Amino acid sequence: MKILVLNSGSSSIKFKLYEVNTETHYFHALCEGQADRVGISGSTIVRQCTGCCKDRQFIDLPNHKVAIDEILKLLLESKHGLLDSLEDLSAVGHRVVHGGEDFTGSVLVDRKVIKAIERNSMLAPLHNPPNLMGIKAMQSLLPDMPQVAVFDTAIHQGMPKKAYMYALPRIQYSNYKIRKYGFHGTSHGYVAEKAAEELGKPLAELKLITCHLGNGGSLAAFMGGISVDTSMGFTPLDGIMMGTRSGSLDPYIPLHIMESQELTPAQVSTMMNKQGGLLAIAGKSDMRDIVETAETGDQNCIDAIEMFCYRIQKFIGSYAAAMNGVDGIVFTAGVGENNPGLRKQILENFTFMGLEVDDARNEANETRISTDDSKVAALKIHTNEELVIALDTYNLIKG
Repeated sequence: MKILVLNSGSSSIKFKLYEVNTETHYFHALCEGQADRVGISGSTIVRQCTGCCKDRQFIDLPNHKVAIDEILKLLLESKHGLLDSLEDLSAVGHRVVHGGEDFTGSVLVDRKVIKAIERNSMLAPLHNPPNLMGIKAMQSLLPDMPQVAVFDTAIHQGMPKKAYMYALPRIQYSNYKIRKYGFHGTSHGYVAEKAAEELGKPLAELKLITCHLGNGGSLAAFMGGISVDTSMGFTPLDGIMMGTRSGSLDPYIPLHIMESQELTPAQVSTMMNKQGGLLAIAGKSDMRDIVETAETGDQNCIDAIEMFCYRIQKFIGSYAAAMNGVDGIVFTAGVGENNPGLRKQILENFTFMGLEVDDARNEANETRISTDDSKVAALKIHTNEELVIALDTYNLIKG
C-alpha cells in the first residue's frame, strides 16, 4: 500500500510518499519534495527519493492543480520505481491547519468536511484556503481517490473550558467562536507518544510538557493522554516569542499603536506576525544565525536568546503548576532538536523540580538529556508530522 502526504501552502506544496507493509504496519518513506513558487514565475519542484540524489526541476506551475499533477508525474517516473500507475496509490493525506470545534480527530474527506474547512477558513485565512486547494486539486485529478484531512487543532479540542475560554462577553464565543484553539497538534501528539515509549509508561499515566520550537513555536501540556493546555491561542500569534511572531502581548498594545501611530489593523498585524519576535530584537529570525552572532558578543542577539528562553521557562512553569507536577519535558522541531545550548539554558531553572541536565547526553543530542537520577526527565525527540498524517490516513482507509 502506498500513501501520499500533501501539505499545501499558498505558494508551495510539500509532499511525501510512503509505502506501508500491511502485515507489520511499517511505514517506509520512498520520496519527498516540495513544489515552490506555485502561481509565481520561476517555480520549481525539488525531489529526493530513497537512495537517490536530490534533483530540482524548473517548471511552470500556474496553480495547485498543475503543481499536484506534476508531482504525480514525478512519482510515476519509471527510473525510480515509485508508482507503476496511479492505481498503486491507495490514499492521500492532507495537512489542514484549522478544524475549529468541528473536528477532534482526522477524517475522510467528503462534502461536509469540505464545507467545514471552508467555514473555518475565517479562523485561518492564510492556511485553510490553500490546504483546501490541495484537496480540491486532488479531487479533480483523481476523483475516486480516498482523501483524509488531518487537523493541527484537533488534538487540543480536549482542553477544559477553563483553558480555552477567554474572559470576553460570552457572545464572542457563542456567536463568533473566539476561543483558544492551539496548533502544531500533529507534532505535539507524536512526540508525546514517543516520550511515553522512552519513559516506559502509558501516555495516559504521564504528565508531559512538549516544546515544539522551530521558526514557529508552541508548548503543550499533556495530562492523562490529553492536551489540557497549549501556548498558541485563537491564532498562531499567541504564546512564546517566535522567528517573526511577537508571541503574547498586553492586548492593549496593538490598539495603542493603531491609535497613537495612526496605523491600520493590517499594518499592525504585519508588525506582530512578520516583523516581531526574534527578528525584531536580533535583526534576524534564524536561531542558528542568532546563536552564532551572540557568541561574538552582539548584545541584540544575546537579548533575543534570553527573552526566548525566559518565555519558554514561564510556560513550562505554569503548565507544571496547572498539572500539579510533570514527569517529562520534551524538546522537538528545528531549534528544539538541534540546539543543546538553548535546551540547557531553558532547563537550568528547573533544578528545584529535581531535573538535572546531563551535559554529555545533551551535547551528543541523545534522546534522554537528563541525568538518570532526575525526578523529571528531559527528552529530545525528532518530530515527524508527515508520518502522523500517513498513519491517520492508513487507519481511516483501513476502517
